[in-house]
Amino acid sequence: MQTTPKGLRLHIGIFGRRNVGKSSFLNAFTGQEVSIVSDVAGTTTDPVEKAMEILPIGPVLFIDTAGIDDVGALGEMRIEKSRKVIERTDVAVLITDAAEWDDFETEMLDWFATEKLPIIVIFNKTDLAEPNANAIKLLTERKIPWLKTVANQGLGQTDFRQVLIDTMPDEFIAPGSIIGDLVQPGEVIVLVVPIDLEAPKGRLILPQVQTIRDILDSDACCAVVKERELRDMLGNLKRKPVLVVTDSQAFLKVDGDTPPDIPLTSFSILFARFKGDLASFAAGARAIETLKPGDKILMAEGCTHHPIGEDIGRVKIPRWLTQYVGGKLEFDTHSGRDFPDNLSEYKMVIHCGSCTFNRRQLLSRIMQCNKAGVPITNYGMAISYSLGIFDRALAPFPETE
Repeated sequence: MQTTPKGLRLHIGIFGRRNVGKSSFLNAFTGQEVSIVSDVAGTTTDPVEKAMEILPIGPVLFIDTAGIDDVGALGEMRIEKSRKVIERTDVAVLITDAAEWDDFETEMLDWFATEKLPIIVIFNKTDLAEPNANAIKLLTERKIPWLKTVANQGLGQTDFRQVLIDTMPDEFIAPGSIIGDLVQPGEVIVLVVPIDLEAPKGRLILPQVQTIRDILDSDACCAVVKERELRDMLGNLKRKPVLVVTDSQAFLKVDGDTPPDIPLTSFSILFARFKGDLASFAAGARAIETLKPGDKILMAEGCTHHPIGEDIGRVKIPRWLTQYVGGKLEFDTHSGRDFPDNLSEYKMVIHCGSCTFNRRQLLSRIMQCNKAGVPITNYGMAISYSLGIFDRALAPFPETE
């Protein structure tokens, strides 16, 4: 991969009132004019993203948001977009004028705490005033790190880097593994990669690339084949593979061609484990048994794309589920960051593999579904359940029993 995907980056959300210097801080830290800076309050309208590398943390994604105190009908829309950023934020940075602190900022701290977010508070414009004493007392009591900056002069950037290193979640220091913890060095994994109309020309899709890299990082070996060549590949290998991983849409054929003594799963199920909560998704898949004709199902896609032909989320899964249930179901599709508030209208949510999401964003969606009392699973699990190979696909993961 030439660049680290967004889903594997530490997401740092920048929040605060209008005109406190959020954009100036981001520009100063990145060394680029990422966001427009103006004395006019409300200059930043939509969230602005900037990907970069911070040593020794690694790849991060800064998200500059509109002022959370915006006004008017348009302001409310901007605020709502800023709130949505919380769902994919790993570290929340609250920026405020040094002398300005009241219930508004305290409520924002409570908001972040409710979401169990690590918090960093930045008192900006400290060339004009010292940080509010009551605020310092509150932050000390809550053990929330803070620092002073003068963003338009570039002061405080080194301090922020150190505080960020001290505050970042543990999983970014010791990230989990897609597949490496399932194999030993030298073992062989076979990856089944169909090449269909929606496969990117000249490339593999992101989950396949990331899985290959994880296998190599684990000093294991992988063989990559299309579904039609799998049987010959397994016959030609001198050593039995420890695992076969397939694209979920080829599950049925790969299940038939893979001997019962070779474990089988899918890329989508691996990413359910890597990005989300495998046990929750497994429980959600079992809820397929309760579906009845006429039920409404939400198909959630992490990225936006133009569906071509037999799209897996819009054509194949609806067809397989309809066949399993024995009657027509109603399907709604939401793409990208578009996730509805009316989840209670649905009998089930079926999510894609989330290769473009960070883990927090997917966990946030799982929590939203749990609050609404709606089962959530993902493509691979829904497919394996509807095709009758669910138990085999989850056999490598005993925690789902």
